[in-house]
Order: sequence, then structure tokens, then C-alpha cells
Amino acid sequence: MKNIIMVDYSNEPRRNIMCIDAKSFFASVEASERNQHPLKARIAVVSKPDSQGGLVLASSPLVKEKYGVETGTRIYEIPPEANIEIVEPRMALYLEKNLEILRIFKRYVAEEDLHVYSIDESFIDVTRSKNLFGGAHHIAKKIQYDVWKELGLVLTIGIGDNPLLAKLALDHQAKHDVQNAFIGEWRYENVPDTVWKIGSLSKFWGIGQKTETNLNQLGIQNIYQLSQYSIHKLKSKFGVIGEQLFFHAHGIDRSILSDTYKPKSTSFSKNQILNRDYLVKYDIEIVIREMTDENVARLRKHRLVTGVIKLAIGYSKNTIHDGFKHEMKIDATDSSKQLKGYMLLMFNKYYKENTPVRIINITFGRLRPKQAIQLNFFEAPEEIIENEELDSAINIVRKKHGYTSLLHASSLLESGMARYRAKLLGGHRSGKEE
Repeated sequence: MKNIIMVDYSNEPRRNIMCIDAKSFFASVEASERNQHPLKARIAVVSKPDSQGGLVLASSPLVKEKYGVETGTRIYEIPPEANIEIVEPRMALYLEKNLEILRIFKRYVAEEDLHVYSIDESFIDVTRSKNLFGGAHHIAKKIQYDVWKELGLVLTIGIGDNPLLAKLALDHQAKHDVQNAFIGEWRYENVPDTVWKIGSLSKFWGIGQKTETNLNQLGIQNIYQLSQYSIHKLKSKFGVIGEQLFFHAHGIDRSILSDTYKPKSTSFSKNQILNRDYLVKYDIEIVIREMTDENVARLRKHRLVTGVIKLAIGYSKNTIHDGFKHEMKIDATDSSKQLKGYMLLMFNKYYKENTPVRIINITFGRLRPKQAIQLNFFEAPEEIIENEELDSAINIVRKKHGYTSLLHASSLLESGMARYRAKLLGGHRSGKEE
């Protein structure tokens, strides 16, 4: 009989990490605002509810269970007879509630022991909180109670020796464990009965579809098989990522939340799903110019320049064409005029005439700090300086009065999207539009 590969956990860091999730956050906030219990409400938060292509951003647990309506469901997929209250997103409200939840977390941990993972999910390290508030399980219950009492929201909490085990305990136990009050706890000693029982590789935190396919080609179909595979072969195939996959399959994660780590943005991106199919080429160019201009504003705010630009166009689902995605290396710049020119150059080169467009993505890559005004052989120095001064003046006005205080006349046309996007937060309605 083949020996089971086990690792020695004696030298691994053991902390009390919690991964905390607000159950069906957007829908639960809407339920709480209506004085409804989040677990008994029948609410679906839908972006663009007036459109058949409107997308469900969140649904109450009861709606998921009864009708199978989950995040990503389209309006037209919701059963006509379903007893569901459809509401538009209020992103500003959700952000406010998130901040209130974080303030409650800070009653139990120091700032450096809190890591915000997303708008509805955070990690906290309560290792140093034991003497003040008791054990991890007790602190979890106290946090749940505080958030329920003050905000009317239900929290699910995974507890583990490290962030990985805490996240896996959340996703694979706590979110579904009503009997244990939505609290799950996974430790090193339980790995064979917890981590190794996770079936599909893609359900494991950090393993995407592409990695799953590559692992399948090695004969690895689940986490247990991954844990028993040769670490040397994994490293040979995937490099350091292969080594990490092996240790993760054994529940090992050596990251510490209090380590100061601030990821730097490697790119700025703007994505727009248009409200309708755009068929007129000039109208499409208006939106491209607007989106490029908005990305330029981000560059200048952070005093960065871009050396690579990307344009992606998605055609309407009613066409046989797939759209295109292309990038261009350029002399690093933050010039609105130059970058709009480059984007339109790419668009005109690859766009199929008379093909309706529904999605536009503008990305600036290879970002680096701006050092000085960059001169070139194709523009007179006076013109470059004049454009720089113009961009700077526009930035000052927009910073004081808002982005839409200065717009090109074309943005006022029906096809313009700048004013519409200015009302969005996180790509959706903020709920505070005038």
C-alpha cells in the first residue's frame, strides 16, 4: 500500500485568523433597510433591471435556494412566477455599511491585523486579542452579534491557523453551516478531513480554470491527489507556483496579515458595457475618447505615464464576429491628445465596418512615475507645452468641481457616456444620483 504523504506542521506558524463574509451582502443590506430578516427576504439586486440583459449582482439566500437565482443570473433567466423583489444597486450605501462593519472589526483587532479582501469579505488576525476577548470562536460570536445588533446583517466566519485555512473554512463550511451558526474552524490537524475532501480543483481558493486544466493533464483531479503528487515534478512544471500548490494542498500558507504589503497598480483600465448596440462609427469613437480621457485623469492624479496601451472591442451578441483585443507600445506619456490619437488609430485599424459594438475596454499598462515633459520629433515643443498646460488646467477644474464639469461637446450627444458613467460607483448605480 502506498504511503500517504504528510508534512511536518511543527514549525509552521499557528495563528488565529478569521475570514469574514457578509452573507449575500448587497441583498442583505437592502433587506435590512426594509426591516426584513436577510435570511427570509426575497430580494435580488439587479444592475439595469429595466433591461432583459440586466445582471443579478446579489440575491437573498432564500431566493438562491427557492429559485436558483444567483450572482450572474440574467433578468430573462428569472422564472416569471418567482416572488422576488427586484431592486437597483446602491453602491454608495453598500460602501457605507462596509465601513461600519470594518469599524466593528477594529474593536477587536489593531489596524495592522485587518486586511480588507473585498467589499463584503475581510481577514482579521485575532491572535493578540485572546487576553482581552477570549478565544477565536468566542470572538467570532461577539463580532457576529455586534454586526447583527447594530446593522441587521448576518456574518459567516471561517477560522484557521493561517489565511488559507480560514478562507477554505469559510467557503466550504461556514457559509452553509446553519447548525454551527455560520462558523467553521479548520486547523492543521484536520487537513485530511477538510482540505483533502474538497473535490473540484477550481473550488479551491487560488486555483483557476487554466491551472485546473494543466493539473488535470498530469492526472490530478482533486486536492488529495494534488497533496500526494511529487513536489519536484510540480515545481518542474509550474516553477515556484507548483511548490506553492503542493503546500496549499496541505493547508500551509505562511503569509502574515500584519506584514506591510501594498500592491502597486500595474495598469489602469476602464470597461464599458454600452446601453445599446453602437453601429455608427463616430458614436463609438466618442465613447473611446471619453474613456481614454478618464484614464488619463487617473494617470495625472497619480503622476504616472503609460508605455503600453490596449484596446478591446466586444461586438454585439447578434453578430458572428468576436470582437478584437490589441495593444501598442508607445513612448511613455500622459498626454490626453496623444493617447486618444493612439486609441483611435488602433480602433480604425481593426474595426470591422458596420459591425455593432457593445463592449469597450481601454487599458494603460507599463505605468511608471512621471519625471518631466517628454519632447518628441513629431510635435513642436511649444505645442507639447501648450497641451501639457491645457491638461493641467482641466485637471484642476475637474478636481474642484467634478469630472463632468468640463466635457467635450461630443459627450453631450446622445451617444456620449461620460455623464452616465460619472453617476456610477464600482460600475453600478451609486444610489445617490440627483
